[in-house]
Amino acid sequence: MSNSDSCVIVTGACGGIGKAMTREFKAEGYTVIATDQKAEPVEGVHFDYYISADLEKTVNDDGYAHSIFSQIRSHCEGKPVHALINNAATQVLGGLEDLSVLQWHQTMDVNLIAPIVWTKAFIEDLERDQGSVINVSSIHARLTKKNFLAYATSKAALSGMTRALAIDVGERIRVNAIEPAAIETEMLLAGFKDNPDGYENLKSYHPIARIGRSEEVARLAVFLASKSVGFTHGSCIQVDGAISARLYDPV
Repeated sequence: MSNSDSCVIVTGACGGIGKAMTREFKAEGYTVIATDQKAEPVEGVHFDYYISADLEKTVNDDGYAHSIFSQIRSHCEGKPVHALINNAATQVLGGLEDLSVLQWHQTMDVNLIAPIVWTKAFIEDLERDQGSVINVSSIHARLTKKNFLAYATSKAALSGMTRALAIDVGERIRVNAIEPAAIETEMLLAGFKDNPDGYENLKSYHPIARIGRSEEVARLAVFLASKSVGFTHGSCIQVDGAISARLYDPV
């Protein structure tokens, strides 16, 4: 079976990493189904079919979820799903006293529960191609900082779910996660627009002396989805320029 005979589903396709995911999988010849909450795809998304989808609503509205999943299957045109890339995420900043219960629910629904719901929905489609689920987690699953309380909790749970799900599904499909550190997306660059010194400092914090690139995360996803690494299952792989290996003494 050639790559063109299989589909890849990418959530959060309009973000920096999402766009790179669609580009790399499309370059490998797969039929790419791109989804995002935006009504229309932004420039740089590579796809065969685009579906506007609200991940939080797929968690809380069974009828809506069924409609979205049916649309995706219709666009796959009977092809098996080679990979489900659970890339979409929301990031609400704040500490314990800042975050509302609603914000906690929204964060967990999008960052953790949606990947579970989507995996459950497509597991039989994935199984037909000995496919893979790839969860885009974060360095915040292991190392975090102030005001990332909800986000870090959700990503730690996503990485934990990746390992637990691998045990649960056994040999049916493979499940892995990628845990990126700072990645040079439009969103990251916009945050440092008026703080070039801060951006240079951020680069220097990484032993590799630069920020990661979206295509590096995407190419790892393509590799993890390949049957050539079929023994890689339940792994959470850090893509962080060795920052997680660096110890800083308190000032």
